[in-house]
Amino acid sequence: MLSVCFLLLLSAGCEQEYLNYGSNPTAGKYIDLRGIKMYYETYGTGKPLLMIHGNGGSGASFSENVSYFAKKYQVILLDSRAQGKSVDTKDSLSFEMMADDEAAFLTALHIDSAYVLGFSDGGINALCLAMRHPGKVIKIASTGANLWPDSTAINPSSWKSDQKRFLTTDVKSFKTTEDKNRWKLFLLDWLQPNITLESLHTIKCPSLIIGGDNDLINVQHTALIFQHIPQAYLWILPNSGHATLRQYSSLFNKQVDDFFSNPFRRE
Repeated sequence: MLSVCFLLLLSAGCEQEYLNYGSNPTAGKYIDLRGIKMYYETYGTGKPLLMIHGNGGSGASFSENVSYFAKKYQVILLDSRAQGKSVDTKDSLSFEMMADDEAAFLTALHIDSAYVLGFSDGGINALCLAMRHPGKVIKIASTGANLWPDSTAINPSSWKSDQKRFLTTDVKSFKTTEDKNRWKLFLLDWLQPNITLESLHTIKCPSLIIGGDNDLINVQHTALIFQHIPQAYLWILPNSGHATLRQYSSLFNKQVDDFFSNPFRRE
């Protein structure tokens, strides 16, 4: 008798691929872009959907989402610079820099505009991309984003923990490239972003702003983002932490797909 595991592999057909999102040699490619080699994977066909991961992550962050969206979209998983397989040893790193990377990446792939799903830092990237390169974005779904780095935006206990790390870390002790890169990524979220509420008014595309009621990002802050984008919906998931797209993956996939598929309507 065939094992249950083997039967599942036969029926699903893509289970092994599912496990390898973000590190799939059959789907992964590199592209020379703005001075670095950017790693990306593509799945499915249809209208392009760029998925942008959070701090220190990779395409693996969307392991619960890719197979659903790949049925009707060309899903593109891009490793942001200095993260995943996109190595960047330079000192500087900013959300604006990454948004410019994403715009240049879409241009290099001959994609005029794309739907964008951003998680955590990727949610911030989605906002920045919509502000800096509005023609590149059809709609954005942003979950777990913040506009500035303090305890009004971030859960106070998490913010205090990061503050302690910032004040007590001896940067002179860093010996390896990996240590230095991790610190660069930490500083990205400690010092940034610095987005004003007024600047959100420049976002012209329909936007779905998402958070969990127990998110790392304060619910009131998520609501502020929604309130200052001209065409936006707000969705707060109950009993959810920061990883809304994983904790409620089935519901999350359907709601985001519905948002992408249907015209924006003011209620």
